[in-house]
Amino acid sequence: MSTAIAIVGAGPRGVGILERISASAPELFGDALDVHLVDPYPAGAGRIWRDAQSPLLAMNSMAADVTMYTDDSVVCDGPIIPGPSFWEWAQGLSEADLADWPPELAAELRAVTASTFPSRRLQSRYLAAVLRAVVADLPGNIRVHVHAARATGLTERAGRQVLAVEGEPALTVDAVVLASGHLDATPAPDEQALLDAATARGLRYLPPEQTTDSDLSVVEPGETVIARGLGLAFVDLMVLLFEGRGGRFEEGPGGLTYVPSGREPRLVAGSPRGAPYHSKTHYQLRAGRPPVPRFLTPDVVDALPRPLELRRDLWPLMAKEIAFGWYHELFLGHPELVALPWEEFEPRYAALDWDSPEMTELLASAVPDPIDRLDFAALDRPFDGLAAGSLEELQPLVRARIAEDLRQHTDERHTPHLGAFTAMLAVYGEITRVQGAGLLSAVSRARDVPWWQSFFNSVASGPPGFRVRQLLALSEAGFVQFLGPGMWVDLDDDGFRAGSTTLAGAPPVRSTILVDARLPEPSVERTADPLLAGLRATGEVSEEVLRDDSGAVLRHTGLVRVRPADGALIDAAGHAHAQRFAVGPHTTVKVAGAFTRPGMNAQSLRYNDAVARAVLLSLPGARSAAA
Repeated sequence: MSTAIAIVGAGPRGVGILERISASAPELFGDALDVHLVDPYPAGAGRIWRDAQSPLLAMNSMAADVTMYTDDSVVCDGPIIPGPSFWEWAQGLSEADLADWPPELAAELRAVTASTFPSRRLQSRYLAAVLRAVVADLPGNIRVHVHAARATGLTERAGRQVLAVEGEPALTVDAVVLASGHLDATPAPDEQALLDAATARGLRYLPPEQTTDSDLSVVEPGETVIARGLGLAFVDLMVLLFEGRGGRFEEGPGGLTYVPSGREPRLVAGSPRGAPYHSKTHYQLRAGRPPVPRFLTPDVVDALPRPLELRRDLWPLMAKEIAFGWYHELFLGHPELVALPWEEFEPRYAALDWDSPEMTELLASAVPDPIDRLDFAALDRPFDGLAAGSLEELQPLVRARIAEDLRQHTDERHTPHLGAFTAMLAVYGEITRVQGAGLLSAVSRARDVPWWQSFFNSVASGPPGFRVRQLLALSEAGFVQFLGPGMWVDLDDDGFRAGSTTLAGAPPVRSTILVDARLPEPSVERTADPLLAGLRATGEVSEEVLRDDSGAVLRHTGLVRVRPADGALIDAAGHAHAQRFAVGPHTTVKVAGAFTRPGMNAQSLRYNDAVARAVLLSLPGARSAAA
């Protein structure tokens, strides 16, 4: 009877764990080992990056900014095993390699550059190639078995884990890693109530889900659709309802224009913030990677009095860290734009508190043009201050702000945006550690962490610039209209009504269809995953619930509780399981993405390494890491 591991989810997270198992196995486990990858979607790509989706859907990362492999920047206990980034892989493919590819994918591959935003279908090919390379490089004692099926249950027998697999015999293994990525959930109570009310009135409501899996055939040509949400799910919705229905974009003397097919609807879109996510940057750092973290370091944070509150105690350090990345790039990459040399500015900046009058004075004197000073309020709420008497009057005001934001993310004069983004990734990693270590008060986790996650997403997880140009072209053509900040939606017997605080006094927009253009909130209680639902029913997995000092519930986060150090599952009694692990956005350790930029000491790669080593050390016959 050989030792075995099951990894449930064979997308990039599961493959990342497998790669780190392969890297550390020679040190930690020398016996025969079978690793089972279980996923109904194609191994390597998984659900999100599968080939079977619209060729119009693109990544929101450039080809040079995607890797699955560790490099010399990564600080982890396991060995560094370099491998090709997406761009390096693409450069290494020959015409012979492309011979059996679909012609349109081969043509896309030939046209890829380091700054291209590849299609998700092309990313699917990269991820499949990574899996093949990882399997080919496995130590001789490890074998991988791929099961193109759904895992439906997990039980324990005689100290081993028994994984039920749809349509196949159960797998008896010694450790299980749940790496399923974003999990579907049934509608939340307010969403279900809205769905029931809409259905009773003959209306159409699409609750939150993966947009690529939504049935958009219910959207009729020419009708007005209210879309709630302006993040990446909205961008997918836009692509599928316009280009996906035969419309096209043409470049002309006046810029990009949209040529309709006649089958598209009209979208009226909004959100609490009211603004689309900021565009991805389309340039490289001139001054090199800023030396972060500098101010928000574990030593500094661990010395603060407990419990911590994010906005009160950590935000001044977070802001100073992010701004340090901005000003490092500004002073060293654009010295003509500043009034002091970096050697004079940097020690003065380091000595001042972020929110002090002296810091404000230093920045005003050292950075003459306000556009070159980092403005967190404008980043977080870019449309605040807008007001209009009608929806039509609002549109040019909104477009002007979107266009200016796009300009700053594509014009190399504004590379400090990328410096801030780089520092923000370091901040995100430290805040994840702080949450996992239980250093934040429950009140702050319930109140402040959702704000931080939303702010991070809007700044760091935006669409490529070409998508923003398309959005502007659709708005110019009247096919997309923005409601502005403070969106509200209700319904009456005649249909849905939508408006915003930006349009106070204006008549509401009316429609018979509402689309919630966002992913469902994570929920263990409402999960559609049969394996997780079964573990919840028996108390073998638990959902994080935040309570105040009196025990009152502040917030159900919906996240699977795991031990921060290694992803071990925590049951309802608070005990960590020695043989069950979970990693991904559905857990209480929310690392930023399943793959990452090269050279960034990425948290995702470090965490994959920690989880993989814990899995290996849980196996019978494992060698001590200190041996």
